[in-house]
Amino acid sequence: MSQISTDNTLELSTTERFLSIFTEVKPGEGVTAMLLFANVFLILLAYYFIKPVREGWISVANIQGLSPIEIKAYSSFLQSIMLLFVVGWYAQLAAKWDKVTLFTRATLFCISNILIFWVLQPNFFFNTFSAMGIIYYLWVGMFSVFVVAQFWTFAADVYTNERGKRMLPFIAIGATAGAAFGSWMVSALIGKGVLPSEALLLMAVFPLLASIFIVRKVAVRESLHAKADAANPVKTEAVEKPSILSGAKIVLLSKFLLLAALVAMLTNWVNTNGENLLFSVIQESLMNDAQVQGITGEDASEAFIKDGITIFYGNFYFWVNVVALLLQAFVASRLLKYGGFAALLLILPVIALTSYTVMALIPVLGVIKIMKIAENATDYSLNNTSKHVLWLPVSSATKFRSKPAVDTLYVRLGDGLAAITVLVGVQMLSLSTTGFFAFNVFLVLIWLIVGILLVREHKRASEGEPV
Repeated sequence: MSQISTDNTLELSTTERFLSIFTEVKPGEGVTAMLLFANVFLILLAYYFIKPVREGWISVANIQGLSPIEIKAYSSFLQSIMLLFVVGWYAQLAAKWDKVTLFTRATLFCISNILIFWVLQPNFFFNTFSAMGIIYYLWVGMFSVFVVAQFWTFAADVYTNERGKRMLPFIAIGATAGAAFGSWMVSALIGKGVLPSEALLLMAVFPLLASIFIVRKVAVRESLHAKADAANPVKTEAVEKPSILSGAKIVLLSKFLLLAALVAMLTNWVNTNGENLLFSVIQESLMNDAQVQGITGEDASEAFIKDGITIFYGNFYFWVNVVALLLQAFVASRLLKYGGFAALLLILPVIALTSYTVMALIPVLGVIKIMKIAENATDYSLNNTSKHVLWLPVSSATKFRSKPAVDTLYVRLGDGLAAITVLVGVQMLSLSTTGFFAFNVFLVLIWLIVGILLVREHKRASEGEPV
């Protein structure tokens, strides 16, 4: 579907020669690749303005009888239930609207929500209330469906299987670059007190508006070749009429979709367990700091903890994304080219197995932070690329219905299982930090087995077998 000349004698443009540093590029591929690169850069820039605010707001969502780690974990569980219906709703919209209309209206809807949250920020027009942090936390999960996941669905649909394996790793550099730059701006502006943390919400609006313009421009370029694509039709499979629960049920249509959903769920279950433990340690550290600094009063303490967590996660995400950017720029495409899809998909569980084994043996903050940076950086780069390459052999119809469900609903089901882990581990078993990390090691072993099975199904799909 892309603007590619069939004349192999054409020389690479200056832009394409530059892109060749990162991946194999053919004549005519540069412009669309750069537009998609810029688009995902802007989307992830906006997301990393939104995301640290989420951590700050949920940190002051006090619910009597629940610890901070329980509040965050149970909010994730509610988010997974909400996404069951959100993804089904999205599937209905995808069946009703064309891709550009869907992207435009979904993004504008999220922008309107951002402005509403800015007005409702704690201690602005209204006093602080605990529910706001939880509501915003739930909404960020919806944002990941309507903006982040739909971009990758759009990008995977632009490219054929062969071209996607070459170009998606480069486009993903834009995602990690946008995330790294957004995290750096949070640290620079909020950490130094230049702007209040809630100003990040307004800052997120402008890159999202620009992303709509770029998607429309890409769509114009790709539509020029619709007739050429019609001469080479691909086999598509029949799909059922979407319903509000179709996002949950669609993975039952094939072994490929089921394994993809299980890998997504296990990946996030493991990662969220680690995130919850890190959040708990940081929360306790800031509470101790507030006491040491003599900060008294409920409002002053809440403001100190909220801003401290926002600053910490801005800095933490910065380092995660810097490492992810290096991996994405110089490792992802080469690993895919020489190691194949299997190496790209299985490298994260291998690193996670090593990381959580180390954390179980040495459960201290410094070690946890380093290991989480290693895990998250690999997740945001190499594993992120594998998640999108996975869908290249799948038909457009199934892609737009099932990929958002797998990338969001089943990812958030992993959050829900992490919440149950907290409930059982804290309330029933009184697990130590070491116990939680040991449980994660067990989960990673299951994840590796399911990942190997998914690699086999992906190979069959790439050879032309229907999904």
